[in-house]
Amino acid sequence: MTSVAQPPSSSVELTVVQVTVGDPRVRPLLRELGDEYSSRYGKDAHAELARYPDEEFTAPYGGVLLLLLEGGEPVAGGAFRRYDATAAELKRIWTHSAHRRRGLARRVVAELEREASARGYRRIYLTTGPRQPEARGLYLATGYTPLFDTEADPETIGPLPFEKHLPVATRQGKAAYL
Repeated sequence: MTSVAQPPSSSVELTVVQVTVGDPRVRPLLRELGDEYSSRYGKDAHAELARYPDEEFTAPYGGVLLLLLEGGEPVAGGAFRRYDATAAELKRIWTHSAHRRRGLARRVVAELEREASARGYRRIYLTTGPRQPEARGLYLATGYTPLFDTEADPETIGPLPFEKHLPVATRQGKAAYL
């Protein structure tokens, strides 16, 4: 899929909101992710988006779903779910097709990391598909450690796993890593 760089609007601020999967503002995220996955992997990937129950992306279950709104409209988003007692798993990182190449995915990842750390998670785990070089590049550029041979053909690996350890606040107010 080809995208055209869109400069950020200087007059409109981005707002971060926590939402549920049922929020109508989430529909573009689910639709575009499903279409994107289907075009890259040649099957109906909308089923992949239904793989996890919606409640896994809510606070009572250890998760969250965030949207970045610009002028009240969703331009990017993402989620995490509980992976284990100390790790959150990033899912559904998305930038609206009309708003790519603006650094919005980096902002989403940073917001998810901040929220995961605030909820006591010490590590982020995620996988991305072998036909998603943009996602692979995003995670490498934002400090994630690949848990696979980066020299191997991604098609021979399958889902590409990454992790990142999150800082925790110390009594002196400085960040430390566990």
